[in-house]
Amino acid sequence: MAEPPTAVIAGLAAVSALGREIDAQLAGALAGTATFTPVRRFDATDRRVRMAATLDGVGPLADELAGAVDGACVAAGLTAGQRAGTVLLLAVHGGADVPALATGLADRTGLGGVRRVYTTACVSAGTAVADAAALVAAGRAERLVVAAGYLVEPDQYALFDAGRALATDGVVRPFSTGRRGLLLGDGVAAVVVESAAAARARGHAPLARLAGWGRAGDGHHPCQPDPSGAGLARAVTAALGRAGLLPTDIGYVNANATGTAYSDASEAAALRRALGPAVDRIPVSSTKSIHGHALEASALLELVITVLALRHGKLPVNAGFLGADAACPLDVIVDAPRPAGTPYALSLNAAFGGANTALLVGAV
Repeated sequence: MAEPPTAVIAGLAAVSALGREIDAQLAGALAGTATFTPVRRFDATDRRVRMAATLDGVGPLADELAGAVDGACVAAGLTAGQRAGTVLLLAVHGGADVPALATGLADRTGLGGVRRVYTTACVSAGTAVADAAALVAAGRAERLVVAAGYLVEPDQYALFDAGRALATDGVVRPFSTGRRGLLLGDGVAAVVVESAAAARARGHAPLARLAGWGRAGDGHHPCQPDPSGAGLARAVTAALGRAGLLPTDIGYVNANATGTAYSDASEAAALRRALGPAVDRIPVSSTKSIHGHALEASALLELVITVLALRHGKLPVNAGFLGADAACPLDVIVDAPRPAGTPYALSLNAAFGGANTALLVGAV
């Protein structure tokens, strides 16, 4: 019996407050210097919090997405014909203009159309990547492009500020004592997900392997996560099962951790529930502490950084850390990057309504 196809990441691109180049994403994550500054893109003087991670000079979201998709396709070495045979999975905030945005993006970048659009809040991009990997693994697609984007804008900013979710001290402190909430950030990214056989046939060396993925809901509360972390734990367990790996094989977790009290504690509980005693020896950080929360695009931006970190062999810093919190008993990376101890990492995300995604990547 033929071995099922293996999904790999053949190319990637990203833009955030860290910069426009891929090297800038990794360098900023390893430096551990947060990018939060006073909001100048729109008038935030009436808001409780006036800080976000924004990149100067960004264009309209459609233009930034087109640039990211083109960059990922170029990095993957795709010809015009190969692009035309590749469809798009897009993760963005919902709205009446989304269908036109998606079809226009595919047309502008020479892709063969749009397969699906994801508007499921902060797990949008994670769900899209999981779907892409599943389609490749099932032999239903040879190659797909996953793109996602969010640029800090006044409407969502106002909602998070009114909901008292933003950090009043202007710092994101995942898993730390004294954490006060999240801060929003720009994020636009794209990845080419392809079967390993297809990449090999055209002589292209992939960047990483999508070894496993998991999705689960907990249905605990519209806004607050299940304190036990049961839903996220099931997603992690499913990702490990698909990859055929043990908790001890995992060498890094890029956590969802937003710097909010309930969410971070729930995630710590989920990691202990899914990984058991091994969690005490697995380095953890949340790169949201550096580039902010990019909402629908968060999972893809964080996946890009996780892949780059594995390839570089160094793990990103958890910025803003003041001290250990008894509710988050994890091995948090502080002060300086750590060397990667194994070739496998988890990238986790969660959303309102109890939705959770886990992406497990392996270095190649």
